[in-house]
Amino acid sequence: MAMQERLDRVLEAAMGGRRLVGAVVVVAQGGRIAYRRACGFADREAGTDLAPEHLFRLASLTKPVVTAAAMALIEQGKLALEDRLARWLPGFQPRLPDGRAPDITIRQLLTHTSGLSYGFSEDADGPYHRANVSDGLDQPGLSLEENLRRLASVPLLFEPGSDWKYSLSLDVLGAVLQEVERAPLPDIVRRLVTGPLGMNDTDFHAREPARLAVPYVDGSDGPVRMGDPHLVPLPPGEGLRFAPSRALNLSSYPAGGVGMVGTADDFVTFLETLRKGGAPILSRTSVRAMMSNQIGALPTLLGAGWTFGFGFAVLVDPRAAATQQSAGTIKWGGVYGHSWWMDPQRELSVVALTDTTLEGMIGAFPQQVQDAVLG
Repeated sequence: MAMQERLDRVLEAAMGGRRLVGAVVVVAQGGRIAYRRACGFADREAGTDLAPEHLFRLASLTKPVVTAAAMALIEQGKLALEDRLARWLPGFQPRLPDGRAPDITIRQLLTHTSGLSYGFSEDADGPYHRANVSDGLDQPGLSLEENLRRLASVPLLFEPGSDWKYSLSLDVLGAVLQEVERAPLPDIVRRLVTGPLGMNDTDFHAREPARLAVPYVDGSDGPVRMGDPHLVPLPPGEGLRFAPSRALNLSSYPAGGVGMVGTADDFVTFLETLRKGGAPILSRTSVRAMMSNQIGALPTLLGAGWTFGFGFAVLVDPRAAATQQSAGTIKWGGVYGHSWWMDPQRELSVVALTDTTLEGMIGAFPQQVQDAVLG
């Protein structure tokens, strides 16, 4: 059975089984689009069919794009991996539980070894919730300055560099980039990454709201339309707090970790740029650094066989990870229901954007797409 037929079956089964409302899957193989299909609804209640051109709230697909912008500024000599955060954000000084304010570096922000965290991973009465820190997905209209003030009031989880914890580090990095360039983060990313690559549908807000897919959430009897706000349980913490209207609110701060909106086609373009060496936005040296182990033996969310580079996870031991993907594969996801991976040895870039949380990110669907692609 050909890959195209296998992917068709996966998509149709996910819709027929009422696990997803809609999905777009795009596969580039050997530098050409080998598969591109939308299935299901962009708005189930209105009966609007999903098309490849529909926009999605990208969530953590934002992270590698903002990372690429940071790497471009490093190449230009405007920023350095070992720069202390205090150089750029002197007013942002989170402290350890003992009261010390340790140095945090740009490298530690890029690798989630800064000591920061996310509120979704703690209990409802945890310190991030008590300080009302936003994970960048909720609280439309909140300013970056206010969220950084709240974040700095919460103790760091560990000495920077000593551990790995998925975190708001990329939101903080976004503030750094704004200080470096004296410009808004959306303008910086557009100039350094999305503009040169022709990713014209990718930005920090939905410029064409009518094209924005409606988000849904897993339910006991099939996906339900997401509220605004909406809490999605995600053990061991309280869960994810969403406010879908944030993507339409121009006063919401540009969250460098989760704030972008875009299409599957645009993100495939980005992955293919990395796979081919980075031109015209980055040098091969920068791309190699992004796709290399930057955290040593520290464990990450993905478990055995995986480590972390700059912006995403990197596969170092396929056998330990129990995957058919090749060593050097990079991957991550997005909590609005997305998954992606790029296998440079096989010359494969795979993007699966869905409008259903959490099935599209950590349900059966991402693995089924992977199995269908790899046969």
